[in-house]
Parts: sequence; C-alpha cells; structure tokens
Amino acid sequence: MPNLQVSPGVDIHYCVDDFTDSWRASETILLCHGNNESHRAWYGWVPHLARRYRVVRPDMRGFGDSTPMARDFPWTLDVVINDYVTLMDHLGIARFHLAGAKIGGVIGRAFAARHADRVRTLTVVGSPPPVRADAATRAARVKEVEEQGIEHWARRSMGARLGSAFPKEGVEWWIKYMARTAVSTEAGFAGTINFSDISEDVKKIRCPMLVITTQESGLASVAETRAWQEKVPHSELVVLPGDSFHAAATDPDACAQALLEFVERHPI
Repeated sequence: MPNLQVSPGVDIHYCVDDFTDSWRASETILLCHGNNESHRAWYGWVPHLARRYRVVRPDMRGFGDSTPMARDFPWTLDVVINDYVTLMDHLGIARFHLAGAKIGGVIGRAFAARHADRVRTLTVVGSPPPVRADAATRAARVKEVEEQGIEHWARRSMGARLGSAFPKEGVEWWIKYMARTAVSTEAGFAGTINFSDISEDVKKIRCPMLVITTQESGLASVAETRAWQEKVPHSELVVLPGDSFHAAATDPDACAQALLEFVERHPI
C-alpha cells in the first residue's frame, strides 16, 4: 500500500479498495478514522462497500503507518483536512462521499463545511457533539497519556467505547491496536484536534448528511445528537441498539448498510 508526501518530511499511508466492475465508472467513498486508529479500523466495512464503490482509507498524519508527529506540532483541523484534499487530488478524485467515525466525524463535518465543492454526502458515525469538554478535561487527558501511556488510557476507556456486548478478545485487540500510536502524536492531537469546536462548521454543511449513533452512547444522548443533526438540511439520524459509542467498530455491518442505502439515494 502506497504513501504520499503531504508536506516536507510527512508521509501519509493510504489504501484503495476497488472491486467494482472495471468497465463501469465508479464513485468514491473516503473513510476517515478516529483517534489512535488507522485504515485498519474499517475492516468490517470494506466487504460491504468496495464491490460498489472505490474506497479510500488513509492513515491520518501521525497515526497508523503515516509519519509520527512531534509533541509540539501545531495541529489544526485545516492541516488534517488539507492532507486528505491533497490525497484525493493525487488520486484524481474531484467529488466523493465522506464518512468519519469518532473524531473522524468531527473532521468530516469541518471538511464538508469548508470544502463543500468536494463532498457529495457526509456520514458521521459515533461522533461527539460540535462542542466538547472544557480546558481542564483536555489538560487531564494529555497528562494521562504523557504520564501513563496510551494503552492505560485505552484500557480505562474501552468499556464505554465498545460497550457491554463486545467480545473480550475484541476489546483486548482494540486496546493493543490503539496503543501503537506514538505518544508524541497523541499528546499533541489530544490537546488540540480531539476537542475541537466545530459549531460554526455545522451551520455551513449543505450536503446530505447521515448521522449514526446508539441508544445509550456515552458521547451524547440521542436527544443531544439529534439537536445538532437537525441543524443540517437534508440530514437523517439512525439510532442503533446498544451502549457503545464507537458504532463503526461494534456495528460495522449495520453502519455500512445504512451508509450504502443513504449514498445510493444521493449519487454524485
């Protein structure tokens, strides 16, 4: 799988899954993963999507097989979004469907607002409200990662992330998987991007938007999620059973099917 240099000294790793008929023009879906993840987070989605769509799965800068970032790197949403724009330009894809999970859904909402000409539809899965946490919470999160490591944080928080029904073996896999991130990347990211305020961006989203959450998500209640979802015209809310907040991981089949049905009603 290839890498692309997006700025001096920074490569992002990406994967393209395309099992569509070679003689047909196919649309593209860009999948944006969450914090401490990589393109591998979408393993349950690809079999559903890649037969009908070209699927692009990048590793955000700093994560997965992309270049780790220094602790003092000046993270902004535009830096991350522009990496993805550069990748899609490199692949020659002008317009595409975008799906983001967890913080990928925060990035996705800002992406759709700031690059409306590129995003045909937006799907947001298990993602927090537009405004999240206070300065003290942010500082405590950074301190925990720097002093105790990512695996400690992942193990402490995985119950809420994956819910009560996820298999124990799967929980352990996700803990070890997320713990592969460089601490320097996560400390800088957690103190900035992970608690972004995108309330102004949400007001500017004009593409059709699908939001997926669970009945008892620890990130926000269904009512809280509906409150910001309904601010976007042509948006829909799907509520799955369960108490995980990472629905993209715990319910990949249901989520992918919901995305397919939504996208097929809004072709490019």
